[in-house]
Amino acid sequence: MTLPFVKMHAHGDDFIIIDRRGQDNPITAQVARRLGNRHTGIGFNQMAVVLDCEDAAARIQFWNPDGTRLHTCGSATRGVADRLMHEAGTQAIVLRTERGLLACTRVDGQRVSVDMGTPSLDWAAVPLAKAMDTRVLPIDGSPAACSMGNPHCTFFVEDIATINVATVGPALEVHPLFPAKTNVHFVQVLHRGHIRLRIWERGGAVPLGSGSCCCGAVVNGIRRGLLDDTVTVECDGGTVTVQWDGQGGGDTDRPCRTDHAGRRIPVLEHHGKGGAGHRTGTHRHIAAMYPGQFAHDIQAQANAAHIAALVGATSHGFEQPRQQ
Repeated sequence: MTLPFVKMHAHGDDFIIIDRRGQDNPITAQVARRLGNRHTGIGFNQMAVVLDCEDAAARIQFWNPDGTRLHTCGSATRGVADRLMHEAGTQAIVLRTERGLLACTRVDGQRVSVDMGTPSLDWAAVPLAKAMDTRVLPIDGSPAACSMGNPHCTFFVEDIATINVATVGPALEVHPLFPAKTNVHFVQVLHRGHIRLRIWERGGAVPLGSGSCCCGAVVNGIRRGLLDDTVTVECDGGTVTVQWDGQGGGDTDRPCRTDHAGRRIPVLEHHGKGGAGHRTGTHRHIAAMYPGQFAHDIQAQANAAHIAALVGATSHGFEQPRQQ
């Protein structure tokens, strides 16, 4: 079988979209790992699989490149929303994720606003391993924690240049306090309306940006009394503006562009439908809003023989890949 995909990015925060509406879903943890490999696969920070849904325009299933699932991805949700609104000729759409129902609206012609839901601040919702004040965790550096549908741990530092994110991030991601692991942020407050942010992404590495991490970092900074309600977030890949009222409203602005598109990616034979249970959402929100500059799909052809070897396909069909 073939697997059409579209690859997009927001300030280098890259993701792929695979539309499986009306079809079986062939994506498994093994396939996600293999496609997510930047050397031998497509490579991405997150993968969004678009599925049929009874109570929304579509359901999105998110994957990390290490084959783990995540509940939400602001950048990929916005990318899916843009494409489906173009397809339907509408200015608004509702998508379902494991975060809940997300309302998406086109603003100012090119921007898309995605209602990301209220930040979860309770220890059990992050989740943490035990009850505590999520504004100050009992970890060296006294970080804060919250959830935007995925867990976030934010360290506030004097000089971000002294932090080797790739070295310290992996150990903090799997700290025992975070049973579901966590995204890790390092924030230098330049002033109350401007921060420098670097990220270790759960299940990934050091991304150039992340919509949900930008929101989580600002939420935690406001809760600590360090930031105003409108903050410029300077990521490795570019600048984002985040607004949060301290209760549930806000938005994030940044560019998101189509990177490239491709077809004919052989995948493993499907062995049953995947999918996670639906969760109801809330309409108090952090919104992720990005200016959109989108190109039409480029019908680029992937190297079928190369990707076939990647996912365990043979000239006679498909076989299960060797265990690694």
